Amino acid sequence: MPDKNIKRETRIEAVIDYFMKTMPEPETELSYEDPYELIVSVILSAQCTDKRVNMITPALFRKFPGPQELARATQEEVFELIRSCSYPNNKAKHLIGMAKVLHGEFKGEIPRDRDSLQKLPGVGRKSANVVASVIHQMPVMAVDTHVFRVSARIGLTSGAKTPLQTENQLYEVFPEELIPHAHHWLILHGRYICQARKPKCIDCGLTEICRYFLDKN
Repeated sequence: MPDKNIKRETRIEAVIDYFMKTMPEPETELSYEDPYELIVSVILSAQCTDKRVNMITPALFRKFPGPQELARATQEEVFELIRSCSYPNNKAKHLIGMAKVLHGEFKGEIPRDRDSLQKLPGVGRKSANVVASVIHQMPVMAVDTHVFRVSARIGLTSGAKTPLQTENQLYEVFPEELIPHAHHWLILHGRYICQARKPKCIDCGLTEICRYFLDKN
C-alpha cells in the first residue's frame, strides 16, 4: 500500500528533485526574439494555446517589428493579423495600447518591476509575472490554469481558492532561485502529463508523492 502520510517537506524535496532531473532548463514554448516580442506573445496567449500564438506572430512581427510601429497601427490592421486567436478585438486594442504606453512612457524598454508592467494594457498580474520571470529572471510565479491545477493535485498548495493564494503558497515551496524554473515546470507538466480532464498518471514520475494519485489508489 502506498504511504499517504507524506510530510510536506518530503513532497517538496521530491518534486524539486524530479523536475531538476527531467527538466533542468525549462523554457517558455512561446517563440520570441526580444522582450517586445515576448510581451506581445504573452498578451495573445490569454485563453489561447502557445501553438496558435506561434502561428500568428511571425506575420505580426514582420509588419510591426517594434512598439513604435505597433503604436501607429489601426485596430483593423492588427485584428486581421490575429483574428485566428481568441478575443481578437480585445487583444488588438490591448496590443496597440500596450505599444503606445511602452513607446511613450517607457521609451520602448520593457520595465523590470511588476507594477510598471501592469501599467501596460492587456498585462495583468499573471502576464507581468511571466515577462518578469522570463526576461528578467525575477523570482515571481505566474499562475495560470495549469499551475493552479497541478500545484493543488500534487499537494504543493492546500486550500488555495484563487491564483493569488496559489502564488503566495508556491513562494513558500520553491527556493527563490528556482521560482523562474518552477513556473515552467508546473505549466509543462500540466500541459503534457497532468492534464485537466484525464491526467496521464501512468507517465508521471511523481505518483509516489502526489496527493491526487494517492487519494485515488
